[in-house]
Amino acid sequence: MEPNVNPLAVILVYFDSKGDRLLYRYPYQTLGQTEVASEEQRKSRKRNPFAVAHVDDLLQTSSYMGASQGQGQLQGFADEVLSALFAVKPQLCNQKFELKLNDVRFVSHPTLIPHKEQVARSGAGVGSNPATSANPSKKQQMLINIVFALHAQASYSIVKCYHDLSKRLGLALKFEEQSSGYLTEQTAQMARTHDEQQQQPLERTLELIAERCTLAQALRSIFHDLCTTGLLSTSLNHNLTLCFCLPAKAHQLHKKGSMVDPETIDRCLRALKPYHGMLLLVDFAELLDCVPPTGARMLWQLVDAYNPLISLQSMASNADLSIEHVYKLVSHLVYWAKATIIYPLCETNVYVIAPDAPLHTKSHLVEKFSTRFAGMSLFEVISDFSLPTSIGHLTTPLQQPARQGILAQMVIWMLQHHLLMQLHTYVQFMPSEDEFGDSASASCSQRLGDAPSDEEQEHDPDQDDINEGSMLSMSTQPLPVPVSSVSISIGGPHRRDASEEHSSLASDNIAVQPSSSHKSNFSITASMSTDNCDSLDSMEDEQKLKELLQVFGEADRAAIRRIPASANVDDLSLLVKLYQMGYFKSEHHLEEIMYFENLRRSQLLQLLDKFRDVLIIYETEDPAIASMYNTK
Repeated sequence: MEPNVNPLAVILVYFDSKGDRLLYRYPYQTLGQTEVASEEQRKSRKRNPFAVAHVDDLLQTSSYMGASQGQGQLQGFADEVLSALFAVKPQLCNQKFELKLNDVRFVSHPTLIPHKEQVARSGAGVGSNPATSANPSKKQQMLINIVFALHAQASYSIVKCYHDLSKRLGLALKFEEQSSGYLTEQTAQMARTHDEQQQQPLERTLELIAERCTLAQALRSIFHDLCTTGLLSTSLNHNLTLCFCLPAKAHQLHKKGSMVDPETIDRCLRALKPYHGMLLLVDFAELLDCVPPTGARMLWQLVDAYNPLISLQSMASNADLSIEHVYKLVSHLVYWAKATIIYPLCETNVYVIAPDAPLHTKSHLVEKFSTRFAGMSLFEVISDFSLPTSIGHLTTPLQQPARQGILAQMVIWMLQHHLLMQLHTYVQFMPSEDEFGDSASASCSQRLGDAPSDEEQEHDPDQDDINEGSMLSMSTQPLPVPVSSVSISIGGPHRRDASEEHSSLASDNIAVQPSSSHKSNFSITASMSTDNCDSLDSMEDEQKLKELLQVFGEADRAAIRRIPASANVDDLSLLVKLYQMGYFKSEHHLEEIMYFENLRRSQLLQLLDKFRDVLIIYETEDPAIASMYNTK
C-alpha cells in the first residue's frame, strides 16, 4: 500500500476573464505524447486474426483508455483536457473537488481569489472609477486550482490529507495575493514563458518556468517532500511558511510498513492522560521543522523540560505550561512522527520484544546499535526481553549506577526503534462458579438445626474443663458458675431451661461468695464492658459488610464470602469502590487506577492478591497506543 501514498503529479490550473490555462505541472513528462506513441506502435503491429474483441473494450473511448498511470507517473492526459476539467465554475469553488478517471483520482480545493486593486498598488486614486471601486461585485476574480493526481486505490484518509494540503495552499496564495499581489505576478510570469517558448518542447518550457518562478519551485519542492518524507515546510514569497505532514508517509520513517492515518492518531491522542510520558524519536534540531516560527518558543519550553522518566504533568509543571498546552504540543509532535506516547520509564515497567521487530541478522539496526553503544550487541541485550520482563529484574542493588543508566538508555533506544513494547496489567472481575457452594451451606445449616436429642442431653466433662479454663482467665478468683451453661443456651427449649437454672444458681453463688479484693471485681467489670464494646463493633462491621456486598449479585456475593479477606471492612470497601468505578472490566490498567484513585502499587497488588479468586489479571499492551503502529 505504500506506493498509493505518493502523488502521481501536482498540477496548477489558472482561470480568469481571459480563459483557463494549465500553467505548471510536475513531473515534466508529456502527459499525452506517451500514449500517442504507444497508439502508433499498436497500429503498426500486425493484428492477430484470431484475437477476440471484448464487448467492454468496444465501449471504451480512446481518451478513457489513455487515462492511466505508469511507473508512478501520470500518463494519457493532454494539457488542454486537464485545463478544461479543472477550471471549474464558481459554484464549485471553495469546496472539495474530486474526480476519478479510470485508475487516477484527482483531488483539489478550487479557490476564488480577487485581484489586488490597482489603487492599492499605485498608492493613489488618480484615474480610478469611483463607481467601480464602490461596487465590490465588479471586482475581477481569478480561480486558482492546485490539483494532486493520486492512485485510484488511495484510502479515504490519504485523499482527505491531500485535499487539506490543496486548501492550505489556496488560502496561503490568497493571503499573499491580497498583501503583495504575489499570485498575479507569478501567473503572469508563467503565462509569458509559455508564450515565449511555444516552439520549444513542453518539458523545456516547464523547466524554464521552475527557474523563473518561485511558486513553481515551491510546488516542485512539495512534490518531492511528499514522495520522500511526507513532511514539508515550504516558504511562499519568502514570507509565509507552510507546514504540512502526511502521516501515512511520515510514520514509515520510523517503522517501515506501518500505515498510520489521522483518525488513528486522533483516537490515540484522545486517550492521552497526565500520567503518560513522551519519547522523542528525533534530535532536538529536527523539531523546529514541524512548527511555524511563532510556535517555536512554547516548543522549546517543553523540550527544555523533556525527560522520558517523568510524566506529562511533571513536564508541564517544570516547563511552567498548562497541561492543555502540553497536550497540544505533544499531539502535534506525535502527528508529525517526531515523538511517541509511552508510560514514564521506571523499574516496574514490563517490556517484551515487539512481534514485528526487524531483528534479522542483516538488519541495519544491528550496526546502528553497536555504533550507539560501543561493545554491546543488540541481540544479546534484547534477548533479556524474550519473555515479559521488568527493568527491575535486570538490575541489582549491587550494580553500579552507571550500569543502570546505560540499561535505561538502551531501553529508550529500543523503544524509539519500536523493538520493544510495554505490557500493562489489566484486571477482570470474574468470580469462580462453585456449584456445590450453595448445597454445602444448606446441608450444613440443616445439620445444625436438626441435632440429635442424645447430644443435647449428654454432657462432656472434658469440654467443661476447657471452657472453665477459658473463663478463669477473665478473673483472678475462680467462679462456681459452670460455663457449659453458656454454650447450652444456644440450643432448643431444654437448653434454655437449663440456662435459667444455672443462671439463678450463678447469681446466688456470686451474691453469697465475697470477692477477695476490689481489684478482682473491677477486672471482671472491665472485661465484661470490653466484651460488650467488641460485640457492638463486630455487629457494626457485620452490618457494613452486608451493605457492601449488596453491590454484587447473589452468585457473586457467595463467591466473595468464601474469601477470608472479605471479612475485612477496609479491604472489602476498596474492592467495592474499584468495582463500582468500572476498573475491573479489562479497560483500565494498574497505572491508570493508581493515578486516578491515588493508590500505591503495593496497596493495589495486595488487594489483587487477597481477592485473586474473583479477580483475573493479565498483561497486554495499551490498545490506544498500540493501534498507531499496527501494520495494516
